[in-house]
Amino acid sequence: MNIGSNIQMTRQAAGLTQEQLAAAIGVSRQTVAKWEAGETSPDLEHAAALADSLGCSLDALATFDSKGTGLGAPPRGRHLFGNVKVGERGQVVIPKDARELFGIQPGDKLVVLGEEGQGIALCKEADFMAGVEAAMEAARREAR
Repeated sequence: MNIGSNIQMTRQAAGLTQEQLAAAIGVSRQTVAKWEAGETSPDLEHAAALADSLGCSLDALATFDSKGTGLGAPPRGRHLFGNVKVGERGQVVIPKDARELFGIQPGDKLVVLGEEGQGIALCKEADFMAGVEAAMEAARREAR
């Protein structure tokens, strides 16, 4: 995937026209069209402005590979790590990039959370319990 495709897909996912994006970063619609077509590439200053306007990181805008998902670059702080396959006994292998980013090591315990209609989420047990303890302490302070 090249930056032009990422600009186009992320712009479309954000519901922006080429004109709207061009106005937001101070270039012509034709310039945005050339970037999206891969005829030219934005300079660093414009690339940073594009990332800001599209709500994603410059790294994601430049390097994200949608692997046929049809999705644009993910918003800042959110990640798309790819697909995983659930084994016969329910086991899931967490992608290496995700394990590294979130500091997940062999033997760590994870909490599985779920919301019907939304999906499931994983978090480290220690982080989850710290959140529970903070919520309980806040409730105790409020009750006083």
